[in-house]
Amino acid sequence: MSKKIQGVLTAIVTTFDSEGAFNPAAQRLQVQRQLSAGNGIFCGGTNGEFFVLNEQEKLAVTETCVDEVNGAAPVVAHIGEISTRETIRLGKQVAKLGVDAVSVITPYFVPLKQEELIAHYRTVADAIEVPLYLYNIPARTGNTLQPETVRALASHPNIIGIKDSAGSYESLSGFLKAAEGVENFNVLTGPDSLIHRGFVEGCTACISGLANVAPKEINAIWARFHAGDIEGSRQAQENITGLRTDLYSVGFPPATVKKAVSLLGSDVGNSRYAVSFSAEEEQKIRQIVNQYLQ
Repeated sequence: MSKKIQGVLTAIVTTFDSEGAFNPAAQRLQVQRQLSAGNGIFCGGTNGEFFVLNEQEKLAVTETCVDEVNGAAPVVAHIGEISTRETIRLGKQVAKLGVDAVSVITPYFVPLKQEELIAHYRTVADAIEVPLYLYNIPARTGNTLQPETVRALASHPNIIGIKDSAGSYESLSGFLKAAEGVENFNVLTGPDSLIHRGFVEGCTACISGLANVAPKEINAIWARFHAGDIEGSRQAQENITGLRTDLYSVGFPPATVKKAVSLLGSDVGNSRYAVSFSAEEEQKIRQIVNQYLQ
């Protein structure tokens, strides 16, 4: 990869129509909404509901995002599947669509040893012709990448970094330490509560689900930091941390984020996750968003 990915990538929601089918026109509007705030795109991730999309839908989402971005910002697509074989199958197809990189979640359901994770990632990285980010989210997969495992994988020429969504500073700092001295390997923050701290300590980018709700506010954390306004970046983070805490208390975060985007007036459709919101919960989401996004 010739250029390091920096700043904010939004873990963009996947838009559905009234029948629950993928809605490309609405997806393009969400991409433009993020581009106007200065954000890149991470598609097909947890906020994109990847494990309730079939293969053709995953490809359609990626193709739509790449086409709408049209080179104006980085596009990273998630390709992780439960098996090495299926991850490679999807990855080869996604690589043809023009993404800047892909991310690969740890295989889920089956508990794996660290050496098995190393073999999985090396096999995928060998097989696809696009740079790869490791994706650590143990609460959802049951498998955790250890820092020494990441250090071993960082030597692979096609593995360019890790997105850490474990949710703790301890996890993030472990990967930052593992990446020390390794050229062309970067750490990306997943939790919106750690964006500012991640940038201060050496993360090159964040992948933010909450940027679907607050694209400009999330970007301000990066923009102020990048401009040297560290205190301004910290203050922007404080506001976002409050929004995250209150909003995520309502329900499953990705579904709550999508509902909030919908209540803000964007036609993104309902989540396919088996999650529902009562009228009282929807009102609470409105109140929270109005409180923090003035």
